[in-house]
Amino acid sequence: MGHPLARGEVVSGVEPGRFFLPGPTEVHPDVLRAQVTAMFGHRSDEARTLVGGVDRGLRPIFGTAQPVMIGTMSATGFMEAAIRNGVRRRVLCLVNGAFSGRFAQIARESEREVETLEVPWGETIDPEAVADRLRSGRFDALTMVHSETSTGALNPIADIAAVASEHDDVMVLVDSVSGLGGAEMAVDRWGIDLALTGGQKALAMPPGLAFAVASERFLERAGTLPDRGFYLDFVRFAAGARLSQTPTTPAVTLMAAAHLQLQRIAAETVEGRLRRHGAMAEACHRRVEALAEEGFAVEVVAPPGGRSPTVSCIRLPEGRSVEAFEAGMRRRGFVIAKGYGLLKEHTVRVGHMGEHTVEELEAVMDAFAEELRDPSQG
Repeated sequence: MGHPLARGEVVSGVEPGRFFLPGPTEVHPDVLRAQVTAMFGHRSDEARTLVGGVDRGLRPIFGTAQPVMIGTMSATGFMEAAIRNGVRRRVLCLVNGAFSGRFAQIARESEREVETLEVPWGETIDPEAVADRLRSGRFDALTMVHSETSTGALNPIADIAAVASEHDDVMVLVDSVSGLGGAEMAVDRWGIDLALTGGQKALAMPPGLAFAVASERFLERAGTLPDRGFYLDFVRFAAGARLSQTPTTPAVTLMAAAHLQLQRIAAETVEGRLRRHGAMAEACHRRVEALAEEGFAVEVVAPPGGRSPTVSCIRLPEGRSVEAFEAGMRRRGFVIAKGYGLLKEHTVRVGHMGEHTVEELEAVMDAFAEELRDPSQG
């Protein structure tokens, strides 16, 4: 009979509104269907219209007047491009989880000098600590993650960017992979030099596209760096974006889906989308706190005031198997994620992002509470 995918079957078996991974997240059926399109040339008028539409749709979400660069890759590709195009010699990497740690790893493997400012996983970065490190004058770039998907922590990137702005030579590089589209972003107003994301999280697009916005001074520096590569050259990406093109053949079917999804986001409005994500996060945190008051040793890992609106990392009671809990949730018809990295043995993650609603979030948390109370799983 062959593999279910080969037969064109859905393999997850999860109904719409029950898939709560912190990326990839659910994609609206109309957006999925938009991928079924006849082929057209990537240098055609149709392609330029498509690229231009994606660019215009993303600018208000990024909070920028700059062209949005589109890459057929995961966001990790643009993380590497940020390093190769934006770091001259030494970078300060702010690390509070797995993906901020990945930024530092990429910088090391790109043969840059790396220093880290690290805090325990789940905590957020203190802008004053960043200011102290930058006063040394040793750095020409700074990396940070907006929403740390491994912990559910939301870093104060506006405040950190303001601190960095006191140093003319420091480029501010931001990974907003699980932030953009669910958490506020204002690239131009906050003085961010490079912000990047992937389409598969709060933007609720099929995986495979990365998006980035670069400041003029970032592109000026990029033009002086000899080892920025070819495929990851932001100078080429920016030149193409100004003409509503991409430097190499894009995934046109994915861009058709992105184009439609951005029209749906515009109809909701960016502000409305941010409010909905905030309401989902508040509902999730309230439910966890209620379970703690009931006597269960559960908690949201990230502290109040530093929690992402798109993903929550929840610590389970000591001795509770993460694998068994995740499997139990699946039996109840919901998909959530196990913990990640240093937290994988003790936590699960609920992705409340994309097209989910508060009502759907309440449903997954009902199942969460039922699984927690199940005496057979204690």
